[in-house]
Amino acid sequence: MTDAPAPESPQRPAHILARLPFYYGWVVVAIAFITMGVGVSVRTSFSLLYPPILEEFGWDRGITAGIFSAGFATSMVIAPFLGVAMNRYGPGIVMAAGTLIVSTGLVLTTYADTQLLIFLSLGCAVVGGSIILAFTTHAYLLPYWFVRRRGLTMGIAFSGVGIGAIVMFPWLQEIIKSDGWREACWAMAVLLLAAVLPLNLLFQRGRPEDIGLKPDGDGRKGPAAAVIDNVVDPEWVARNFSIWTAMGTWRFWFVSIGLFFGMYIWYAVQVHQTKYLAEVGYTEIVAAYALGMVGLMGVGGQIGIGALGDRIGREWGWTIALSGFAVCYVLLLTMNLSTSPVLLWAMVAFQGLLGYGAATTFPSILAEIFHGPRYGQIYGVFSGIISIGAAAGPFVTGAIYDRTGSYDLAWYVALGACAVSITFIWLAAPRKVRLAAGVAAKRARASV
Repeated sequence: MTDAPAPESPQRPAHILARLPFYYGWVVVAIAFITMGVGVSVRTSFSLLYPPILEEFGWDRGITAGIFSAGFATSMVIAPFLGVAMNRYGPGIVMAAGTLIVSTGLVLTTYADTQLLIFLSLGCAVVGGSIILAFTTHAYLLPYWFVRRRGLTMGIAFSGVGIGAIVMFPWLQEIIKSDGWREACWAMAVLLLAAVLPLNLLFQRGRPEDIGLKPDGDGRKGPAAAVIDNVVDPEWVARNFSIWTAMGTWRFWFVSIGLFFGMYIWYAVQVHQTKYLAEVGYTEIVAAYALGMVGLMGVGGQIGIGALGDRIGREWGWTIALSGFAVCYVLLLTMNLSTSPVLLWAMVAFQGLLGYGAATTFPSILAEIFHGPRYGQIYGVFSGIISIGAAAGPFVTGAIYDRTGSYDLAWYVALGACAVSITFIWLAAPRKVRLAAGVAAKRARASV
């Protein structure tokens, strides 16, 4: 007769946060929502600061818009190190550091009175440093927490940008109108230090495994959800890509071209939109509300296109998003003939409801093609490429205006960039590496 085996002790969670009655990934999403709601709005507020800075200093538009471009050039330098820094120090420390950089830049901007000082403070520190609080870091962070609902959860987190915009932009415009643009910079600095800094420093976490959890909350209550194989090209997925081996593939360059022009067209309109609307006949406050409403509409665009991409594939999600920007540019051209409110709000709707969906689509494209042990390094390189595109859009658009005296040619250039971007994302074909979750599930059902 053998002794009965001792009953196994239940396995205790590795961390107290794993014992919460809800999946901690949703806390990560909530912090990202607030961080981007404030951080991205601070960066985008350049469009509101642009007219009074032009009026005060009398610089050329191309040079003044170059402040924003200098910021994205700075982002290009920072971006390749973000993935590595988040792996080493954790997202909380990295984003807290970014908050301090941006808030310090805002304060220093209020004392700047020369081109060089404003380029360094508002451009490099504020616009450049804000990449740490914006889409880039969160697009790297969130795919570790969610796989099946990757597009949807990133859409929810990124929708904080829209909520932040509709709340902050009219408020900032009123401050600028009544007290001046420097006081608006002080207000943004205080908000960053009061809201964004403590949330990230105290509560943000890097990966579910760090606190004894799994992606999507699998295994917390009952059996894990069925895993659906979404791999189409096992040989590609099995490759342990480094930066250099990734750069040796045609997919790397196709994605790079697609994302470069995608960010070009996004930031070309974002920076110059407020000034353009005022020049064609809309009031400054209406132009400010339009910028805020683009962000608010972007809530629906980011969540909707992100979730739709989970179901129908990333190429289609990107096509729908970039088509929204294309229609936006057509409507901007039409405003030369009429300042109808219908045209204005149609432009806002297409830019936000469709165009902003690009923000939740590009991280999924990158993850489905290159996710692996060195994904952080590869993602950092793409972040630099994205920053170059974002810097080029405002600068080239402003330079075209300075040379021609009109935005028309710049809007036509952006329309061409939309077509190029869509074409190269289809050529990169993430669907031929990994399928989106909904497409993989449909394929699995069809094979039964």
